Amino acid sequence: MAYTDDAVLSKLSALNESHDSIATTAQWIMFHRRHAAQTVHLWLTKLKELPSPKRLNMIYLANEVTQQSKARHKDDFLQAFSPFIADATAVAYKGATADVQSKLRRVVDVWRERNIFERDIQDAMEGRLDELDKTRSSAKVGGFGGPMFGSVAASPIPSELSSLVAPQQSVTKSVHPMKNTLLAANAEFEKLTDPASQTPAAAVHAARLTGLLKNLASAEGAVTECIKARKELITALEKILVTNREALERDESQLMELSGRRTLAEAKKQEVELAIIGGLPSNSKEQTPGSRPSGSPVPEPDRPQVEALTPPHVQDHDGDIYASTGSPGGQNGQSRTLPVFGSPPPQTTFPSAPGIEMLSNLASQYQAVPLNGNKKRKIETSDDFPDLGNDDGIDADVAEILRKDGHA
Repeated sequence: MAYTDDAVLSKLSALNESHDSIATTAQWIMFHRRHAAQTVHLWLTKLKELPSPKRLNMIYLANEVTQQSKARHKDDFLQAFSPFIADATAVAYKGATADVQSKLRRVVDVWRERNIFERDIQDAMEGRLDELDKTRSSAKVGGFGGPMFGSVAASPIPSELSSLVAPQQSVTKSVHPMKNTLLAANAEFEKLTDPASQTPAAAVHAARLTGLLKNLASAEGAVTECIKARKELITALEKILVTNREALERDESQLMELSGRRTLAEAKKQEVELAIIGGLPSNSKEQTPGSRPSGSPVPEPDRPQVEALTPPHVQDHDGDIYASTGSPGGQNGQSRTLPVFGSPPPQTTFPSAPGIEMLSNLASQYQAVPLNGNKKRKIETSDDFPDLGNDDGIDADVAEILRKDGHA
């Protein structure tokens, strides 16, 4: 069968998971290795069109072709697959079942063990698969059933950074294709332009140059997309930067204002404390009588006066007073004064005073008469003195004694 695009697509459509089908198709493709670049282009297009379960067969076909080429030391298909193998593996891996993904991982591990592709391409391929695994894990954590099984929910993105999400995702998606296509295009260009390499036949050389031009165009488009995505991200970052700089200036102004106010408050506090310590009023206004400065101690009340226990001296009508001894008689038997019974004293209401004061008040109600030393006292009769001749209220013996004393 002659080599045409339709023939290649027919072979790829008839491919199944059996080893015979994969080996037969690989042999036919390798026989037309001069069309390696076109074959790989058709292979990648067909892989993207197939459903997820059948994409694994396309990876098995690429594995068979690359390993056979490596064993035969033919680099045509290795160079043709290198720019696209990472993208093709990621397309087949994304959305596949766990069993299919584990088989794809096994193929990628075999390529690393046998050094089928260069180290940079191998690292890019594994990085794409790891990125898909992380994305799937994040979706499970943030989706239904994640927190129920002990997973920690992803923290929400701040609203200020929401404008950066889309540009950053665009940059992330464009970086890996750019690296792969750029690496493959540069490697193929150096190989074809190396003076030390042997120049192939004209037809083969023209086909290789055609493949190089396609690779260079693909790399150029990938770099352009990456540049566009990064410019959009930088624009969004600059907007956020301007907003944060303006907010920073406002915050610094508020900080200076608060610092000044705090200094004034501390000075006022020290002034009030010094006024309290010195006993001065806390302000310059004159205080009203009876008021006291806030914070000053409460004055203690005056101590009560203690009353003297000695009774006051009592003065009679003639100006005589009792002697200092407190007895009614004077010194050396001199004349002394005694109270004279007169008219009944008026009713006096005594205040609540000690007993000694009450006796002193009672003593002041009586008149005093002089008495000679050895002479008997002579009581002047008066109308005020009650008549003792009658026995109203007085015993007869007492009345008789009083009469005898009156005639003596």
